[in-house]
Amino acid sequence: MEEFYKAIENTLRSAGYTDAVDGEEIYDEICDQMEGKEPGAYVFMSKKTDDTFFEYTIQIFEDNFNLSSIDVHTPSGVYHADFD
Repeated sequence: MEEFYKAIENTLRSAGYTDAVDGEEIYDEICDQMEGKEPGAYVFMSKKTDDTFFEYTIQIFEDNFNLSSIDVHTPSGVYHADFD
């Protein structure tokens, strides 16, 4: 799983996002949000600070999920990280 967490962090950095990011925290947050959801496509939003939020695009299946993208909305712009 450590590789997956690092992949999330590195992809966000490659998109230009320079603030601290924790791949494990993001993964855990997605797992919490998808609990009890029916299979399908979802967009989850998570407010990180007063002026920053993360938007997760996810496909939920019976046994797992696919993280398609993360958009980080900040006062300086939007950073798009594509995972597909």
